[in-house]
Amino acid sequence: MIWFLLRRFALLLAALLVASLIIFCLLRLLPGDLAATIGGIEATPERLDEIRTDLGLNRPLVAQYFDWIGDVVAGDFGRSALTNSTVASQLGEKLTVSAPLVLASTVLSLAVAIPLGIYAAIRRSKPDGVGLSAVGQLGVAVPQFLVGIGLIAVLAGRFDLPSQGFPRKGWEEAGRAARSLVLPTLTLAAAQGAILLRYVRAATLDVLNQDYIRTARSKGLSRVEALFAHGLRNASIPIVSVLGIQLAGLLAGVVVIESVFSLPGVGLMLVKDIDNRDFDKVQGTVLLIAAVVLVIGFLIDLAHHLIDPRLRTAR
Repeated sequence: MIWFLLRRFALLLAALLVASLIIFCLLRLLPGDLAATIGGIEATPERLDEIRTDLGLNRPLVAQYFDWIGDVVAGDFGRSALTNSTVASQLGEKLTVSAPLVLASTVLSLAVAIPLGIYAAIRRSKPDGVGLSAVGQLGVAVPQFLVGIGLIAVLAGRFDLPSQGFPRKGWEEAGRAARSLVLPTLTLAAAQGAILLRYVRAATLDVLNQDYIRTARSKGLSRVEALFAHGLRNASIPIVSVLGIQLAGLLAGVVVIESVFSLPGVGLMLVKDIDNRDFDKVQGTVLLIAAVVLVIGFLIDLAHHLIDPRLRTAR
């Protein structure tokens, strides 16, 4: 187990290094000029050159990369060239919106999708089981922004839920803040839960067809008792993998949802920073998101080893 952790941690560091290089290079391929954004439309060429010199944009790309990655290793993810605020402080502020949104939608989707997926598998040949499977398929097919717009149309007026924005004082107004996240949470949970429901159903069906389930049933257990006693641990292995992918995908889904509901979170901040060509802030933000995604992958591998004893005994 120790060697596995050391090996996976080394791969995690290597993946972060490669990710940082890709992020740095891809951002430099984007059209636009940060100096022109700062200088404005009336800036002279001499003024633009002065701004580029002050920001270090006229230095070789290799030197810029090593300066940036050296600061990252030291814990400094950069500053915004437009506002001079640090990436860490801006992310900390925006995560007060994005983090509760992601956490609440994940918990809600798990609470709904896992029992419904198991129920749909057990009742696969019954009308209610077929209906749940169809609902899951429909949820996968419908884009998230359409789900959000539909929820606004159906629920916002009826239950007096905010359809746009977030309180300026944030969580100091806890009631308003929580109500502002209800519709975005339901939107993310609907899309995430639909995908998870189908995978839970498929994993449960696969387990129900295994020999050890038939053996347990021959000893007098019902199908449900055999599943809960012997099958759920094996069924959880692919579900954990899908959940990890879902959590990583939520970071991309948040960008769309925050735009639909005008939430001042990480996703909306990132869109604005890219539009302003604030490269230092964008690359620090994207690297932190990439780090979260890679750490999720690391934790999923660790969970697999803890769940499946075959992985711990295999050479």
